[in-house]
Amino acid sequence: MMAHDVNKHRRSIRLKHYDYSQAGLYFITICTQRRKCLLGNIDHAEIILNDAGRMAQKWYFELEHKFDEIRCMDYMIMPNHIHFIIQNVGAGQKHRFVPACENIRPNQNVGADLCVCPESKMTGEHAGSEEGEHAGSPLQRIVQWFKTMSTNEYIRNVKTNNWSPFDGKLWQRNYYEHIVRSEESLNRIREYIANNPLNWPSDENYVGP
Repeated sequence: MMAHDVNKHRRSIRLKHYDYSQAGLYFITICTQRRKCLLGNIDHAEIILNDAGRMAQKWYFELEHKFDEIRCMDYMIMPNHIHFIIQNVGAGQKHRFVPACENIRPNQNVGADLCVCPESKMTGEHAGSEEGEHAGSPLQRIVQWFKTMSTNEYIRNVKTNNWSPFDGKLWQRNYYEHIVRSEESLNRIREYIANNPLNWPSDENYVGP
């Protein structure tokens, strides 16, 4: 059987005319490579983070220190993926809270909302590529910085503290993103994030024991 060339069929669902540098709320999901459970385990519907999971948590909150315009909001680290909502408050607005939906407006010719959401279970069909955004896009740089810093620390701990090794890359090349356009959408996403451990057995990323 011929090997499947994932790059041949790779496609981006980034909105071509949307300015990802503008103020707004973004829901992001990043999965480990091959969805390997490296970050902890679920016990009685609660996530029990291991050292690697706590390391990923640390680098998530470091985003606020690296990127002045970014605020970290709701998040959940699962055994093989991380969900989080980040807020871009805009350049020069470090202390201003931007309510959901304020200034989150694509150009009129873009069309319908980006269809990556909890209701879709965020299957691989909806995976976008970091290459889909314009060069220097803050969203791309934010995700890449998180991946780089967490990967480097993970590698150090594989060598010094016998963390479980990974094959090739710690994180999948792609990530999932959703532009939060309304309070209703924000509340749905927050509920989805909070209930992720409870719904782990039915999660799209579930890997059994």
